[in-house]
Amino acid sequence: MLPAYIPNPVAALCGGGTPIDLGRNFSDGRRVFGDGKTWRGLVAGILAGIVIGLLQIQAQAMFNLTYLPAQTLLSVSLLAIGALLGDLVKSFFKRRLGKERGSKWPLADMYDLVIGAFVLLLIADPSWLFSQVTLAAFIVILILTPILHRLTNIIGYIIKVKEVPW
Repeated sequence: MLPAYIPNPVAALCGGGTPIDLGRNFSDGRRVFGDGKTWRGLVAGILAGIVIGLLQIQAQAMFNLTYLPAQTLLSVSLLAIGALLGDLVKSFFKRRLGKERGSKWPLADMYDLVIGAFVLLLIADPSWLFSQVTLAAFIVILILTPILHRLTNIIGYIIKVKEVPW
């Protein structure tokens, strides 16, 4: 899951600049995504996820790490892209519900990246998803994701990348 876990913090760290929605509003009068979703953050996050995935592939080959999922360029790309697409979809619905940037939406904020990554894998590479993500791995992901989410948000707040620690 590293290729899915890395993009969001990297996007927050490297973001800024032109918003993905170009400052436009949706038909309800609210921003489509908001200023927190930028092209620079999207590209940096996806590239970081792919790079970490390629490093995983290299480590598996060098050290014969057979206990890890057999990542491919396609799987790491889909995990990275899907994670940020999941975050964008969540932001879209957050704006529709009138929630401001940085406001809490507990389950959605924690699992948006997992849902986005798995939906994209399900669409584009279901054989990899079902062969590599076992039930046990899925349960670990469900448990580990909120812990990592909270930890990275606290770190982001401390280093002044995030305005709120959640």
